[in-house]
Amino acid sequence: MGILEEARTLLARGHDIRIVTYHLGKDPAGIPTCRIPRVPWYRKLSAGPSWHKPYLDILLFFTAAAALRRFRPHLIHAHLHEGAFLGIFLKKLFRVPLVFDCQGSMTGEIVDHGFVQRGALLYRLFRRIEGFVNAGADGIVASSGPAARELREEWGVPDGKVFPLMDGVDADVFSPGCGGEVREKLGIPAEATVAVFLGVLNRYQGMDILLEVGKILKGRGVSLHFLVMGFPEERYRRMADESGIGERMTFTGRIDYRDAGRFLRAGDIALSPKISRTEANGKLFNYMACGLPVLAFDTPVNREILGDTGVYAKFGDAADFADRLEDLVRDAEVRRELSERVRERAVRSHSWQARGEELEAVYRKVLS
Repeated sequence: MGILEEARTLLARGHDIRIVTYHLGKDPAGIPTCRIPRVPWYRKLSAGPSWHKPYLDILLFFTAAAALRRFRPHLIHAHLHEGAFLGIFLKKLFRVPLVFDCQGSMTGEIVDHGFVQRGALLYRLFRRIEGFVNAGADGIVASSGPAARELREEWGVPDGKVFPLMDGVDADVFSPGCGGEVREKLGIPAEATVAVFLGVLNRYQGMDILLEVGKILKGRGVSLHFLVMGFPEERYRRMADESGIGERMTFTGRIDYRDAGRFLRAGDIALSPKISRTEANGKLFNYMACGLPVLAFDTPVNREILGDTGVYAKFGDAADFADRLEDLVRDAEVRRELSERVRERAVRSHSWQARGEELEAVYRKVLS
């Protein structure tokens, strides 16, 4: 979502871009997109590492090189460490500077996803690759202040090379409104209090914690319905049924980005139990722009985005998350107040128009 909105913003500001990516997904209207050849056996859309990525990235490298020969850009803007790893070789080949869009530590992510164990041989290899990428980029756009500090303090990246720049939101597409049509379509009672979650469904995003929260609140007799939007949903739908909370949870499966705002408006509260202290948390911007009170774990990244408009639970603590959620369910007046404040902050501080200006400044600095 962030790359899509970033591309739209740059095009609207008069820039010419090409996106080079994998074979999966749809080409957004009006955004020139180059894709690798189709690999029929690879269909993984969920976030996280995969053993298939090495050969996919070889295809991505040659697809990007062909696009660079045709397009001749002023700079390369690479997303995530694997994109920046390829970008380092491409920048040397075509003699154009490289901006690396860093959403958090690569080694931290693969440990969080359970891909490798901290300290293992493979972990040390990925640490070396991460250091190579950080050193090889001409400028690094960090998704948060904490991520920027980690790059400076842990990796020794010079101050002048790191630019903190959070994602943004289109506050016209994501806006407050009535979600009655969606509730009716999904069979959710109009009078129910609804907590929404939007994103990939896995342990890393906090889905296991969310199910635990659902069980705790049901045991307390708290009347609340969960609207869970994302994929892959089969495992968590089964887990909800086995836990006795299936009737309190509606799983939509994958939601088209164009429909995300409409579905979010069906909620009264938005949830983000993501288990990461430094990685970006883009869904918060969409929650905020829709005027939804947001409950998240107390991390520097979430604090930076939400400020004093957020409601925070102790990091990784399902019981405390349930306590804070129960407070919101029982106090409609607090929800109304937070709704106004969180929407105002989204428009004032997180619009893509402001982000576009900041990104242009990064480009000028790197090009100079």
